[in-house]
Amino acid sequence: MADTSIGTAEQLRDPNYTPALYKAIPLGIQHVLAMFVSNVTPAIIVAGAAGFGFGSNSPDFPELLYLIQMSMLFAGIATLLQTVTIGPVGAALPIVQGTSFAFLPIMIPLVAGKGVDALAALFGGVIIGGLFHAFLGTFIGKIRFALPPLVTGLVVTMIGLALVQVGIQYAAGGVPAIGTPEYGSLLNWSAALVVIVVTLGLKFFTRGMISISAVLIGLLVGYVYAIFVGILSVDAITTSWARSAAFALPQPFKYGFEFSAAAVLGFCLMAFISAIETVGDVSGITKGGAGREATDREIQGATYADGLGTAVAGCFGAFPNTSFSQNVGLIAMTGVMSRHVVTCGAIFLIICGLVPKVGGVIRTVPIEVLGGGVIVMFGMVVAAGISMLSDVNWNRRNMVIFAISLSIGLGLQLEPGALQHMPETARILLTSGLLPAALIAIVLNLILPEDLADEATEEVSGGMTGHGRGSLAQDDHA
Repeated sequence: MADTSIGTAEQLRDPNYTPALYKAIPLGIQHVLAMFVSNVTPAIIVAGAAGFGFGSNSPDFPELLYLIQMSMLFAGIATLLQTVTIGPVGAALPIVQGTSFAFLPIMIPLVAGKGVDALAALFGGVIIGGLFHAFLGTFIGKIRFALPPLVTGLVVTMIGLALVQVGIQYAAGGVPAIGTPEYGSLLNWSAALVVIVVTLGLKFFTRGMISISAVLIGLLVGYVYAIFVGILSVDAITTSWARSAAFALPQPFKYGFEFSAAAVLGFCLMAFISAIETVGDVSGITKGGAGREATDREIQGATYADGLGTAVAGCFGAFPNTSFSQNVGLIAMTGVMSRHVVTCGAIFLIICGLVPKVGGVIRTVPIEVLGGGVIVMFGMVVAAGISMLSDVNWNRRNMVIFAISLSIGLGLQLEPGALQHMPETARILLTSGLLPAALIAIVLNLILPEDLADEATEEVSGGMTGHGRGSLAQDDHA
């Protein structure tokens, strides 16, 4: 419900309206709180996959700290591109940008166990993929036909399914602890469960900012719990704080630049999905905040900002950026359409990104505590994908497309050894599961006729009949 104390109904629907600063700043910080955890989590996951040590005395400590710092800084800069705009770049709408989960299934196999050395190729892919993403802005409206809810819903579901294993591993003690007696201990799981219980309690039994920030508050409670039960020591916190600088600027090409065919292809292919996600978010913002459809100029500008924000971020050691859907819901809930409110949030993110001590504190969050938050977040990604799939007309044609795409994509992800004889580039792309599932779904959706005969899929579907939109089979003998 809109807060009419902030302005008139007409003002609240205007992206160019500027509320008084004492109102705009808290509203902007509220946007940051809604996305903060999701924004820094990919950096921690990629660092863990690369084999970085998480201890404050680890030689990888500065690298992990830097990745967290860049996630905040360039999320803020990319958000400014959307709200302030530079020429055609930016939608001039209250769009919050952040580090994308969608690219994790591509990034994890690229860096798996390779340490800092793998980051040059990864960021090379981020830069080229970002430029390609920006190029998509020139014709994004013309390719939407190839990505109906059947395809986009499948892809979003696959993203979540590809990542849920990470949440369980973190809750049990983290990848480095696999095989040790401590892995999966009741102590580790208790920390994750505290986060989950608190998050669910706040999300469903409170309102306003507390409900919006449920994951963040859940992590804070889990953090305190970890200190009390001995998972995290106060000395580790103070050491991390002491080792973190009070101010630091980003370093261009800190990890170098390397061309990797697997990285470039992976990031460019995922750019299609990310671009369509942004189109959906822009439409959601204009419908929820202003009650209108998004213009072609807004969709094009948002896509340009997505891509260029990602390319610039890659130059300084940050991961791909995309529009954050949770903030779309926040705009619909508050009814405040002002882009200048989100600008205040972007400035807050930039300040955090220039102060490594903020990242130093984030780095001390125990992996078990983070696991609780990740389980919730990645589960919600799966749920979002299923929600998108509810708009699909589940006839036999669409069932076959979904079944084959999911079976092959998820199967290759679960059993990567099945492609051990493939070239490295193809193996990395295919075992992500996400890209083969998306490609198969797109191709089959384009080539299979809409009037596919029922008999043609009788064996494949096990005799199930096609049903209406989102419906289940009915018992004819009931």
